[in-house]
Amino acid sequence: MPKINPPILTHLPLMALLTAILLASATSAAQNKYFQITVVDEQTGRGVPLVELETVNNIRYYSDSNGIIAFDEPGLMNQDVFFNIRSHGYEFPKDGFGFHGTRLHPLPGASAQLKIKRINIAQRLYRITGHGIYADTVRLGLRTPTQNPLLNGQVLGQDSVQSILYRQKLYWFWGDTNTPGYPLGQFAMSGATSLLPGKGALDPALGVDLTYFVDQNGFSRKMAPMKADGPVWIDGLLLIPDDTAQERLLAHYSRMKNLATMLEHGLMLFNDQTQTFDKYKEFDLAQQWRCPRGHPIRVNDNAHDFFLFPTPYPTVRVKAHINSITDPASYEAFTCLTPGSKYDKHNPHVDRTPDGRLVYAWKPNTDPTAQKEERELIAADKITPAEAHFQLRDIDTNKEVDMHGASVYWNQYRKRWIMIGVQIMGSSVLGEVWFAEADSPTGPWTFARKIVTHDKYTFYNPKQHPFFDQDAGRVIFFEGTYCNTFSGNPFQTPRYDYNQIMYRLDLDDPRLGLPLKRDK
Repeated sequence: MPKINPPILTHLPLMALLTAILLASATSAAQNKYFQITVVDEQTGRGVPLVELETVNNIRYYSDSNGIIAFDEPGLMNQDVFFNIRSHGYEFPKDGFGFHGTRLHPLPGASAQLKIKRINIAQRLYRITGHGIYADTVRLGLRTPTQNPLLNGQVLGQDSVQSILYRQKLYWFWGDTNTPGYPLGQFAMSGATSLLPGKGALDPALGVDLTYFVDQNGFSRKMAPMKADGPVWIDGLLLIPDDTAQERLLAHYSRMKNLATMLEHGLMLFNDQTQTFDKYKEFDLAQQWRCPRGHPIRVNDNAHDFFLFPTPYPTVRVKAHINSITDPASYEAFTCLTPGSKYDKHNPHVDRTPDGRLVYAWKPNTDPTAQKEERELIAADKITPAEAHFQLRDIDTNKEVDMHGASVYWNQYRKRWIMIGVQIMGSSVLGEVWFAEADSPTGPWTFARKIVTHDKYTFYNPKQHPFFDQDAGRVIFFEGTYCNTFSGNPFQTPRYDYNQIMYRLDLDDPRLGLPLKRDK
């Protein structure tokens, strides 16, 4: 009998054609189902993420990282619908009755573009972490820049970022991380890698393709596991050669009881075989400033290489050698106190020369003095405002800007050290992001300009990514944690809350030209 081939083999080209037709039909159906609303920056024409459109009956929609909303609300199609439009740091024009919004007529398969005015100096680009980054774009069957536009590493949300270039890749680490399966996720740091710009990576203006370190269930796994209880956070990432001259990744760790109470701290070393951090050395809890912290910067004083640790100001340093980094006694403070003294606001010992000049210098075994301490010393008439190094003020109002989390880096374009930081007021970390610059990492830091604002929402621990700098540092990128915690706002923005958002800042903006010295 003649052999009969199975139909599935005989008609492979036909099956491929039918599959392509079905996929195209599905895409067409998706596009025809929704009314596409795209919100763009009127200045750049780029889609704006995190724009809220709210109907008269209080249904809220939020633009995805392409600035898109796929609208198909049952009962509200094929008729006029008014949307109130608002977004942190952006403004939609008022109508004749004072409403910031517009009337649209949603039709399946149709679209509308809305232009919104940017008030922020920095430009919001996209969300980096969490679920549904490009949810509406996917609903419409449109192309997304990243490979995982909906869910990556099973991450719904995660806390502040640490990043570093290590072994020809970018390494990213975040704090406490949420998962879809349960309200409690994991609390021992998450991690991912990405390619370098120009070496296979996306343009950072478009996105970051993250490859998460995951567990057997596909969820972002613990990068800093410890046997003892309590959340583990890492910061102060350093690259340092070991005894064989091999570059190693070192970090400071804190094991916490809660947000305010530290149970243990010390150093961890990244294990390249297990791709996790191992405990390396524990430090004395009583000496919490004598350790790597924040986002370190490496400098040279013409004699030695040092690491400086901005928290937010760079007032602590240590020689860039493993023996010094692991020895708390080797850490020095930039301070105006007399050598060997601890800070006591009731009886401060200020260091002055015989002719009365204040001595601000790097000193061993001496407590650092930064913004808070200087403010108290000024109030006690121990130093004058002109002598201070860290009394940052709003260039517009001359009011003090009390800085919290920040990163500090040398900028080649400005030929200055620049700081991106957030403000703290009382016990609240605000959503206001500030730009400042100085000739030295230790200041004086005098004036700041607000570059990002939020309406009763927190944006904290911003981190500039100097490896993303463009046009010789004229354009910089930074991200921070968008979260309602500390804000007093009971409403959590769907998908966006407790996630990282990337911004771009053009340092050529004339509003960023700040004086380095205060008029006497």
